[in-house]
Amino acid sequence: MNIKYIFVVLGEPYSTFSEIIGKYFKKKKTYKKKIILVGNISLLKKQLSKLKIIFPINKIENYKKAKKNIVNIIDVKFKHDHIFSNISSRSNNYIEESFKITLEIIKKIKNKAVLINGPISKKSFLNKKYLGITEYLSKKTKSKNEVMLIYNESLSVTPLTTHIPLKYVNKNITQNKIKENVLRINEFYNKKLKKKIKFAILGLNPHCETIDKFSEEEKIIKPSIRYLKSKGINIDGPYSADTFFFEKNIRKYDVVIGMYHDQVLTAIKMLYKFDAINITLGLPFIRISPDHGPNSIMIGKNRSDPSSFIYSMRFIEKYIK
Repeated sequence: MNIKYIFVVLGEPYSTFSEIIGKYFKKKKTYKKKIILVGNISLLKKQLSKLKIIFPINKIENYKKAKKNIVNIIDVKFKHDHIFSNISSRSNNYIEESFKITLEIIKKIKNKAVLINGPISKKSFLNKKYLGITEYLSKKTKSKNEVMLIYNESLSVTPLTTHIPLKYVNKNITQNKIKENVLRINEFYNKKLKKKIKFAILGLNPHCETIDKFSEEEKIIKPSIRYLKSKGINIDGPYSADTFFFEKNIRKYDVVIGMYHDQVLTAIKMLYKFDAINITLGLPFIRISPDHGPNSIMIGKNRSDPSSFIYSMRFIEKYIK
């Protein structure tokens, strides 16, 4: 894989993302890859000016015109009356067009690009059509069996089910899904990060026990563990989620498989705050999203923490050759 470009879709125009990337690019002057933002240049410059964040931006019409060691941008039309405003559906077409332009370019250049996307509003942009941006990109690229990996160098987590109501979680836990997710993550670490890893898997029920006739731990999770061990995967469990994330436990493992979203994301955000990134596996390219939302409360206040975007860029420079 010969990565030459990092595409950054700016996402929701009324979010803290312009501030976050601005704080990074203001300090960083050289880049190993060509940086191409995709979004509205007029609004971006106005927002950065208001925040007193200045760095050079090179407007281009074609990705081939991108220059090294400067931030390039492909301009996407977006009619705006205010520099900062509330999130609403009026930005939906703009966000859709930003992703469309980016995905068409990445499809052309195949394995030469990494995608970072800014935050979007699930309520406004996805509008219940997709569970999350992970599923949105999977649909747009006609991919299957996508995996959400929340990555930190010390410990990563992955939820077996993503943005679904809790009442549907048990219906979406299968042996095949556990096996496919673990094998895909293991391949990613082995091939991309050149690292052999150890997995821990959590149970679904409190204390991995249930008074119900059907036990997910006994019927689904434990058989999956036995199968994965037979394939050479270093995996233990199932563990009870309420006590697993003590330091003495997590230092033994590299990746934790959870059964649902908040079971593992709550823990990793408490452990590492913004020093974590969301990597989507199973797409035709590597997609990374800083682990934060639009944060409408802090828009325009110049108080947002850029750590997750910094972590995203460092990860690409260190591992994605």
